[in-house]
Amino acid sequence: MWNCLIIEDDRENAHYIADGFREMGHWPVVCYDGAEGLQRATTEPWDIIVLDRMLPNQVDGLSILTTLRGVGIKTPVIVLSALTALDERVRGLKLGSDDYLTKPFALIELLTRAEALIRRSKSTETDRILQYADLRLDLTVPRATRAGKPVTLQPRECRLLAYMLMHPDQILTRAMLLGAVWGYQFNPQTNVIDATISRLRQKIDGDFASLPTLIHTVRGVGYMLSSKLEPAASAQNKS
Repeated sequence: MWNCLIIEDDRENAHYIADGFREMGHWPVVCYDGAEGLQRATTEPWDIIVLDRMLPNQVDGLSILTTLRGVGIKTPVIVLSALTALDERVRGLKLGSDDYLTKPFALIELLTRAEALIRRSKSTETDRILQYADLRLDLTVPRATRAGKPVTLQPRECRLLAYMLMHPDQILTRAMLLGAVWGYQFNPQTNVIDATISRLRQKIDGDFASLPTLIHTVRGVGYMLSSKLEPAASAQNKS
């Protein structure tokens, strides 16, 4: 399972790409403008970034690419562009993109190129392991353990846990979880988050009652993965 950032202002195209990654069992997140894309690209871990060359407002694709490489972020980047001239492709590659696809493109080609770039960028097994306290998730398999004991997860539960492990000790709002794990950019008015959290909490905390609670509810806001809350707060936050 990969965590994939898609920075694309064309919503139809962005959803098309995201659906392709999601159908392969990966976790895509979409940003529709350069400012948000730059912020998330530089502050969160990604396996691959799919970056539109032409973005509205002040922050375009090449600016994002230049910033990423300037601060030492080596995440593989595939640039998408309607500009087909050879010098444009060369410019993108020189600025640090790992690949360059012109629009229109075949989705299977994009996914195949992304897979090749990620495989090449992962030099050790530890690159694919997320860990917090005694909770561990190997994204290669994927396989989860707590205190060394296996935890069986469904694909959606695995995505949710991966996102929480990437943001420990942070409040994760419902909107953040809907966008990152389910791909919704709006609240579908369902209890999908509550139901999945409940199942995940049973497996991570309920089945390990002698260990500290890790998944907490922040009432009215969202959820948090933390080992630092007091036992009283943990009990109050369970839902």
